[in-house]
Parts: sequence; C-alpha cells; structure tokens
Amino acid sequence: MDNDLILVVGIVIGILAIPALVSSYSESRAPRSGAVLVLIAGVLLVVALTRNSPGYRIDQLPDIFMSVIKRYLG
Repeated sequence: MDNDLILVVGIVIGILAIPALVSSYSESRAPRSGAVLVLIAGVLLVVALTRNSPGYRIDQLPDIFMSVIKRYLG
C-alpha cells in the first residue's frame, strides 16, 4: 500500500468513527466500536505520516484524495 492510500483510509475510518461515538454517548453505552475505529484510524494516520518523509500539508489533502480515487476507482 502506498502512503497516500493509507492516509485516505485512515481519514475515512476516522470520520466514520464519529457517528459511532455519538451514538454510543447518546444511548449511554460504552463506545467500544467507536474506540476501535479511532484506534485503527490513528494507527493508519501515524503510519502514513511516518512513512512519508517530507510529510503532508493540509492544502495537499484534496489533491491526495482525488489522486487516490482516480487511481483505484477510475
């Protein structure tokens, strides 16, 4: 897997963790699934950031998302 794909998957999983955490909080349950998703997203983001030596900038994220989508879907 390349670094851009790892970064995009980590961000998407992190975004998907938010509804799980909110749902658990609103129903007064332990946020097990949300916590697992946050952990997975965090590990993926750390791996992507450490494997990419120059790092990523915030303004690069839309281009990275589009290049990954074009590469794997188109």
